[in-house]
Amino acid sequence: MARKLGRKTDHRMAMLRNLASDLIIHERIETTEAKAKDLKSTVEKIITLGKRGDIHARRQAAAFLYDQEANEDEKVIQKLFDDVAERYEDRQGGYTRVLKLGPRQGDGAKMAIIELV
Repeated sequence: MARKLGRKTDHRMAMLRNLASDLIIHERIETTEAKAKDLKSTVEKIITLGKRGDIHARRQAAAFLYDQEANEDEKVIQKLFDDVAERYEDRQGGYTRVLKLGPRQGDGAKMAIIELV
């Protein structure tokens, strides 16, 4: 069962879309442990779409991810299908890693780093 993370469905899905897009662009982000664990399954499915590589998979990924700039001339979808999917071509899952950090200074929330392996 997915976590609700104290948010309504629309807000939660928008947050996951944002985090997934950022993870593909930056390949490593720091967030709370609960968000990282939820994001892991989402990103694994998106990378599997990238490995499929057909036009339908590209449209499904584009429908979920936000259209952000990875750098000056590269978009998230292009980076997913060109760089990330090629990197994991021979790998059968397990594309991300969650590393636990200590508690956050302000409110004591458990923090984690999620990164592409």
